[in-house]
Amino acid sequence: MKTKSIAILTMGLAMLSMDGMAQTTRQEYKDILDIQLTPGAPRRQNGCFTDMGSWMGFTLSEKEKPAAGFCGPFSIYYRNWYARSLVSLIDGTVQEQSYYPGEIRMSLKKDGADFYESLQFVDARTALLTVTNPSKVPFTFTADSISTRANVSRCKNRVTIGDFYGERVIIDFPQEVKVTDTDHNYLAAVPRGVEQLTIAISLVEQDTEASVQHVHTASLLANPKVALDENEKRWNGYLKKVIRDDMPAEYNRVAAKSIVTLLSNWRAKRGALYHDGIVPSHAVGYFVGCWAWDCWRFSAGMASFFPELAKDNIRVMFDYQQPDGMIIDCIYPDASENNYRDSKPPLAAWAVNEIYEHTQDLAFVKEMYPKLLKYHKWWYEKRDHDKNHICEFGSVDGTLEAAAWESGMDNAIRFDGTKMLQNGKDAWSTDQESVDLNAYLSLEYTLLKKFAGLLGETFDLPDYRGLVADYFFDQKDGFFYDRRLDAGRSFVREAGCEGYIPFWANIATPKQFAKARKLLDNKKKFSTFIPFPTIAADNPKYNPQGYWRGPIWLDQTYYGIKGYRNYGEKKKADAYTDQVFRNLQGISAGTPIYENYDTHTGKPMQASHFSWSAACLIMMYNDYGK
Repeated sequence: MKTKSIAILTMGLAMLSMDGMAQTTRQEYKDILDIQLTPGAPRRQNGCFTDMGSWMGFTLSEKEKPAAGFCGPFSIYYRNWYARSLVSLIDGTVQEQSYYPGEIRMSLKKDGADFYESLQFVDARTALLTVTNPSKVPFTFTADSISTRANVSRCKNRVTIGDFYGERVIIDFPQEVKVTDTDHNYLAAVPRGVEQLTIAISLVEQDTEASVQHVHTASLLANPKVALDENEKRWNGYLKKVIRDDMPAEYNRVAAKSIVTLLSNWRAKRGALYHDGIVPSHAVGYFVGCWAWDCWRFSAGMASFFPELAKDNIRVMFDYQQPDGMIIDCIYPDASENNYRDSKPPLAAWAVNEIYEHTQDLAFVKEMYPKLLKYHKWWYEKRDHDKNHICEFGSVDGTLEAAAWESGMDNAIRFDGTKMLQNGKDAWSTDQESVDLNAYLSLEYTLLKKFAGLLGETFDLPDYRGLVADYFFDQKDGFFYDRRLDAGRSFVREAGCEGYIPFWANIATPKQFAKARKLLDNKKKFSTFIPFPTIAADNPKYNPQGYWRGPIWLDQTYYGIKGYRNYGEKKKADAYTDQVFRNLQGISAGTPIYENYDTHTGKPMQASHFSWSAACLIMMYNDYGK
């Protein structure tokens, strides 16, 4: 029966047939993510199916708690469910459901008749629900458990469920469907003889948007195939740009899941977010905003398959560049939640360069260059306590908490015992110079000089790159450490992931890399089950669940592996990548991609559906064998 179901659904939705292009169409990636969740409480939510930057999402129901339709929608902004299932087949029973990139599907039975449903987003506001009824029997839809907070109204074949603070969901049924009112609900009766119909589900914020959306959905429903074909073309296009025919099938699946994860975290501009952007995780309420160094990584990861969104994802942070050049920590649709207390590590120029290398878009480089230049100068003006051209992480408000946030490594062991020093008004530094920060700045200088050459601009910034590698390298231990701002400039001898960055930034000498390998290849320190943890695994302070005090963060693992490639160790880099792709629990199955992982078991930890892990997996995949 399952084979028959999929075959009929494929015909009914006019899906493209496989043409020998192995694993480059979304049909190859059934159940790409497990998003089964039946709403049981107003705010209960994990990851969901969402696309095109929409602020609504849907889930597949749990087997133990079936719903006769896709669950939701869920308001990603207000963190509330509009209904258990907004379009539910009366007396229907779920047979099978699955998640493909850009599409969720379901087969149902009612009185012996088969029904097949597909849901796809066609823009930021609209998802199209396609219902195939091979038996052409009459049937009826209704909403299952509309939120008691919501108002329900109907105008002809349009049902409005609202509102959460002005937000509302609109269901547009085609003309052949008879829609009537019931108590806090609706009935949508489909007559005999209808083999297929399309329903539009829209999320809007204001009355003016609702009126515009009415015209838009009418156009979509007049010829839904155009939008649905475009959706399939779009998703197959992403896959074709990334998936390689020389990679194992399970690695291809990791890459596909990473693309899906990034695009499920795409949010359209809203409120005080003035461009579209990628959030760290739509599954966690406090992560539905944009963070600076997160965005730089997301854009680098997307550059190969969606450069236009990658550009906007950089612009969204630079919309809040301060007059002195600072890029603030994080921003939200509600600007009152923005954090101006600190910045984040300077990786924006790297992200812009990744986009340029994939697109040759000189206009974008020209747009960003003066902003990047201003940001680069800011570090030396506001975060160099003793003006020795070696910078420190710091904060605007003088707190160590914000300074640790600025490093991106909130509770890293290297900051135990760190104190704050004032540089000037609203400018504070830690009392230690950080190796990763200065390696980032060295790479940024190289890229800014490159951009100036591309643009024909005079480049006269002083070059401090030669100061960094030897200064931070401890000949005794053969590793890179932070240094204290004390009389002896003592090393902070806590071997951690910041020591990978000079190799990623390609500023270390070959001799330094050779010495550091004694630690990096040590299975008790960094060459662990999942390689390159945030702190050496034999450190007495190592905590397997300690956030930045032990677990694997895949950005740091990516930096470590890329460092091996930079110094000619391709086979070793591939071997470490194999450990990542094979040992992370559930990574090639339906398990979501997580914020961090246990070093010794690969167990997922913290937030699910995590963008920067996904972006770094794509970059590891792209680099493999090269």
